[in-house]
Amino acid sequence: MPTLSASRRTGLFTGWLIAGLGLLYAIVTTIGLFQLPSPDEPITNPYFTMMELLTLLIAPSILLVMVVVHNHTDSRHRSFSLAAIFFLGMMTVVTSAVHTMVLAFQKNPGGIPTGIAWFFDFRWPSVVYALDILAWDWFYPLAMLFASAIYHKDNFDKTLRMLMLISALLALLGLMGVPLADMQLRNIGIIGYAVLGPVIFLLMGLRLKRTARSSGQTEREGHDRSRDK
Repeated sequence: MPTLSASRRTGLFTGWLIAGLGLLYAIVTTIGLFQLPSPDEPITNPYFTMMELLTLLIAPSILLVMVVVHNHTDSRHRSFSLAAIFFLGMMTVVTSAVHTMVLAFQKNPGGIPTGIAWFFDFRWPSVVYALDILAWDWFYPLAMLFASAIYHKDNFDKTLRMLMLISALLALLGLMGVPLADMQLRNIGIIGYAVLGPVIFLLMGLRLKRTARSSGQTEREGHDRSRDK
């Protein structure tokens, strides 16, 4: 079995990291929801802070996996992987800024001043909430649509591509919560990126290992043919 290159190892490790962080996020969110006195109330601390910190770890990790995948994508499909990097980069910048601001104001002893709650309060409607929807329900699904175009070789790729398309569709459906002013619809999008997303990026990391094995086999076969000549 060929030794994985440093970039492939990075992609594989980061894929597992995203899966682990995604599982932890789901557990923290579930516990936080069970602690609520009413379904209409937002999740409180310490669960909310943990969710914010996990988001700040997950977003750049997702971008990193895509960069590694782009590095090992054949030239015919590199424009698609590059577009996916662009949209994931936009997602990462926007959501990182949002959650950093939310954490900063949440730790303010006086809380969020009433006059600017429309901007910094992480509940609908507010500017930071709208920006986070932009990141995860628009930039993320666009990235998945472009990234899905590079997976087409075998059944593993077909499964990964199907999951990407489903994830993108669900995230886009979550975007409908904005014009309809119904954040329950946004929960559809959360399934797309928070539930399917970690699975997708784990599979992307595993595919880097699979393609390294097949590349190694192809190289050995090429060396064998050269010796026979």
